[in-house]
Amino acid sequence: MRRSVRLSCIGAATLLALTCSATPTIARELPRTYVVSAEPGVLPEGIAIHQDGTMFVSSDGTGALFRGHVRSPQMRPFAAEGIRDRPSTLGVHTDRRGRVFSVGGGELTVHDQRGHVLAERTAEVGPLGAPDLNDLVVTRDAVYVTDWANPVVHRAEIRGGRIGPLLPWLDMRPAFPGFPSQYWLLNGIVADRSGETLLVASNGTEAVWRVETATREITQLDLGEQSFGADGMVLHGRTLYAVLNYGAPHGVYVAELDKELRGGTVSHRFIGEGFDLPTTLARHQCRLYVVNSQLDDPPGLPPYTVTAVDDPACQRH
Repeated sequence: MRRSVRLSCIGAATLLALTCSATPTIARELPRTYVVSAEPGVLPEGIAIHQDGTMFVSSDGTGALFRGHVRSPQMRPFAAEGIRDRPSTLGVHTDRRGRVFSVGGGELTVHDQRGHVLAERTAEVGPLGAPDLNDLVVTRDAVYVTDWANPVVHRAEIRGGRIGPLLPWLDMRPAFPGFPSQYWLLNGIVADRSGETLLVASNGTEAVWRVETATREITQLDLGEQSFGADGMVLHGRTLYAVLNYGAPHGVYVAELDKELRGGTVSHRFIGEGFDLPTTLARHQCRLYVVNSQLDDPPGLPPYTVTAVDDPACQRH
């Protein structure tokens, strides 16, 4: 129940050359609903879509990973080594090399596309106890990971493609003195293209926090909203896509940010789109892929799905 309150076959060269303005027409030919699994208890949570359209979805209920493609409505289990004993897998992302990064419990695991383990890293105990890794973002030189159980962002350096140890990197508490440490509840995390700025979501503070990686300076992102405690997020240029499921109506919120990513305005909301407690999303071409977790009523009712909607900001990219 703790997750329920959590309050990044078009193969023809001619099609690939089309601009984004033409993509929504193509996107309508793709499925609108993707079945992650029909097995009871899966409870999907995280999602990643690689640039080639390969989709990965994680399971909070079983710890498994599922693999599919945006062209096909049916996903299948991904034979990922080393996570069979992991009871829960949350954040999942891919990098430019196609490696699959996922977190669950206190573990960060990296797989190749065949499911072979490339790296396993364990987070250190935080100020409140054992880590409970939630989401991650991969930049050119590091992996940053949020911790649901501790108000801490962990970091593993990437050098020459190798993943370093996963170490505590930033304690968020000084940004909000006096706020109860156990209620930070860190969720989604995204980075700008350069990796110099992070946005970190906190359900407990009902806010998104901006972090400068060079100085570790923390400031609150000003969106003019009474509550913006996002769960999963995607940052594309200056457009922030966020899933809210606490403190605001459930759905996907799209915000246009300023050049320094210090503030912005919510331009679109997807409310009442048939989402079933959405937790996070991925963006691919001109579509948003939203995970229906069913975490508000575990084990939910199979099949567990991902819903695709058109990206309303696509024309601006």
